[in-house]
Amino acid sequence: MHVIEKNLAGQKMKIGIVLSRFNSAIGDGLLAACKEKLLELGVSSEHVTIATVPGALEVPLVLQHMALSEKYDALIALGAIIRGETYHFEVVSNESARGVSEVQQNTGVPVANAILTTEDDPQALARMKVKGAEAAEVAVEMHNLIKALQTN
Repeated sequence: MHVIEKNLAGQKMKIGIVLSRFNSAIGDGLLAACKEKLLELGVSSEHVTIATVPGALEVPLVLQHMALSEKYDALIALGAIIRGETYHFEVVSNESARGVSEVQQNTGVPVANAILTTEDDPQALARMKVKGAEAAEVAVEMHNLIKALQTN
């Protein structure tokens, strides 16, 4: 039986990050935790590109352009969608998640989705550091897993 082990070695990896500027305090916290974890995993800061967009609905388009450029080993989506008083929360949450998933499925480039969807600001603030760091780990692990699958 051949088992592919979890691999979080990020050396020589090129990472693209797309950050939604809406709910910027939370987005900035996600980004800080993500960058810190990428560095811990061995990803060089010179190999990280960060693009910002107005909101979560714009994230998938930029991810798609990054994926199609063939310049990145993995991508990360960061942002926060916080429930308001209208149906808009559901539309933005569902469509951004669908778009992020479609990018990785259509291009084969792994995308870690850390666009938080929460009921309120305190929930988002409580999750931002953990989810930002997790997104970095997911991106590195998924790139390494796909690479291992291609060489076996």
